[in-house]
Amino acid sequence: MAQHHFHLKADWPGGRNSTGYINAGNLQTKISIPPEMDGPGVGTNPDEMFLGAAATCYLITLAAMIERADLPLKEMALESEGIVDVTKGVFTYEKIIHKPHVALKDNAEEKDYKMLRKLVEKAESSCMISRAVQGNVAIEMQADIQ
Repeated sequence: MAQHHFHLKADWPGGRNSTGYINAGNLQTKISIPPEMDGPGVGTNPDEMFLGAAATCYLITLAAMIERADLPLKEMALESEGIVDVTKGVFTYEKIIHKPHVALKDNAEEKDYKMLRKLVEKAESSCMISRAVQGNVAIEMQADIQ
């Protein structure tokens, strides 16, 4: 069994509305509470990083599946939205909506589009982050396939 270890170092100078800093290899940025949650909104925050992890995991997983299926990919992009519910002061990451846009080249056949539709859905359940949050955060797909 192979294991991969990832490390993060965080500095936080004070109370709730401070601005901290994280360093996790290629991810180096300031962090704070977002303005939507009455924070200073400096750098990024856990909500954006969680959404970023889910979105990039999904996108990279889908790209790998498309490549393995040898589909004639023209272009691919993704927009994702995270929804956080606040009820009685309790913050709950409720849902992530992925909106992939995938276009195949003009020479694509109907069987390619059929396979692509299958992979767009399968990539979500195959992504490591999606599997990690399964049962806790809903993940919805709104695909645009061309």
